[in-house]
Amino acid sequence: MDRRQFLQGIAAGGLASSVFSPLMASQGSDDKPNIVLIMTDDLGWKEVGCMGQEKIKTPNLDRLAAQGMIFNQFYAGSAVCAPSRCCLMTGKHGGHAYVRSNKPVRKEGPIFGGQLPLPAEELTIAETLKAAGYKTGCFGKWGLGATGNSGDPLDQGFDRFYGYQCQRHAHNLYPRYLVNDREIEDLPGNTRGLTGEVYGPQRIADEMLKFVRENQDDPFFLYYPTLIPHLPLQVPDEYLEQYKGKWPEEPYEGRSYLPHPTPKAAYAAMISFMDAQVGRLMKLLQQLGLDENTFVFFTSDNGTTHLGGQVDYEFFNSVGPLRGLKGRLYEGGIRVPTIARWPGRIEPGTRTDHLAANYDLPATLAEIAGTQFQGDGDGLSFVPEMLGGKQKAPPFLFWDFSGYGGQVAVRMGKWKGIKTGLQRNPDAPLELYNLEKDIGETNNVVEEHPDVAKRIEELMLRERTVPEVEAFRFGRYE
Repeated sequence: MDRRQFLQGIAAGGLASSVFSPLMASQGSDDKPNIVLIMTDDLGWKEVGCMGQEKIKTPNLDRLAAQGMIFNQFYAGSAVCAPSRCCLMTGKHGGHAYVRSNKPVRKEGPIFGGQLPLPAEELTIAETLKAAGYKTGCFGKWGLGATGNSGDPLDQGFDRFYGYQCQRHAHNLYPRYLVNDREIEDLPGNTRGLTGEVYGPQRIADEMLKFVRENQDDPFFLYYPTLIPHLPLQVPDEYLEQYKGKWPEEPYEGRSYLPHPTPKAAYAAMISFMDAQVGRLMKLLQQLGLDENTFVFFTSDNGTTHLGGQVDYEFFNSVGPLRGLKGRLYEGGIRVPTIARWPGRIEPGTRTDHLAANYDLPATLAEIAGTQFQGDGDGLSFVPEMLGGKQKAPPFLFWDFSGYGGQVAVRMGKWKGIKTGLQRNPDAPLELYNLEKDIGETNNVVEEHPDVAKRIEELMLRERTVPEVEAFRFGRYE
């Protein structure tokens, strides 16, 4: 079945009827749940209060967690932005995904060119949900293509887009413009400087809430990939004030991103700003009477940035005991804070150790919608785990990341295998860690467990297809 036949089949109701869905049976076919997917940008595992953060205030996310379920072992699809987003949208792990690292393309015309675009034939979760009768909107940072190429979000299943199509464009939060569907919307008073009149993330959040109001009578899929807390350090004064002067500060005056006189306060304020927008969304859902029939999922695209001069990850204990940061397939680069909330279905105040990754979301969200994801995905729905049923454990989780020297990793039960530096050395040795005993990945036990090492080595070969894009090729393939 090709892409077009699949979409037509769902629209006609021929595929959804074959899916076992106790969710839809209990709700009725005319009462599909709304789906909200919130993805932060570079938010560390311990940078939310409910995950143990002590310095940064996140009352709305903490409330979301108290009303739902925390995933202790949920993973991003990759260690940086674009490949992680590709995994999330297409349901493919890194070894099968089209995008396996950040790869900018040249600017064409007045709009930033964006990252390497998703091909037209890739099937996204947005397309599946749209064909199943959902209104679909994306508000924030897309990072998988732009107007004029195959990766335009409006050509990848979204009815509405507002924000930054390009990651490089998103490196300023007071931009000269934002993309409104396929048009440029100028932001008066902004010069892409240190500050301006229109804070991009605020404008995006406002449009996101408008989408909810306009589609309250239809089932909707709201994808909110907020830019925060990705650098640069830019935040409205009203949020900065609550942290200014609280801690000793060393001004950041470098040039990798914009300077800031109080980087600790700015970083904390950005996360609190993001938390406030989540609060606005949850309040609106309640006001509109949508709260009880809306599934909300919160996660991050990867771990905390490694740029310590701007983000003091040690001061904030951003990844806790985990090893590594953004750009690395060690736990700190890919294990992310994750919350699911669905009143009346997910038991409040619960935690789960179920292993899952963002490429499981297409299968999961499709099941919630009463349909099935027909993309060529690797993911496994974790709906049973959230609803207190019997959950099938994944045989393994897989990462293939050509950036930062070339890395491959496998999570198999309690075991984590990782290879690094594969671009220079295709025969780089395997590191093996028992995460039940060694969450910080400090004790390489590969010599003590040759049988486990062999199985992981076999997976690392079997699960890696040769990328279509030559720049993503490294190491060895079967």
